[in-house]
Amino acid sequence: QVQLVESGGGLVQPGGSLLLSCTVSGTIFSRDSFGWSRQAPGKQREFVASISGNYATNYSPSLKGRFTITRDNAKNTVYLQMNTLQPDDTATYYCRDYTLSTFGQGTQVTVSS
Repeated sequence: QVQLVESGGGLVQPGGSLLLSCTVSGTIFSRDSFGWSRQAPGKQREFVASISGNYATNYSPSLKGRFTITRDNAKNTVYLQMNTLQPDDTATYYCRDYTLSTFGQGTQVTVSS
């Protein structure tokens, strides 16, 4: 069965950057589409970005330009580079395998001074 393990979250000051990683096992990585979602306290989970097997990307309009999703098929890993972070970006970030409809356990990102 597919497993997704997120890492790279933590505490960062406003204006800072973080790189999230999602390491995937149990599937044909190069075939699957992946993405990131996030959920802030008291709010619904929202779409952040996705990347297909042929590297086509899609972003939440409100985040495009600050966040970049990439994938490394040799490492079975999906990345989310987050720049110019703001307190509103505080959330648990989840990696998702769209092809198999599976989420990881999430990694916490806190943006605070």
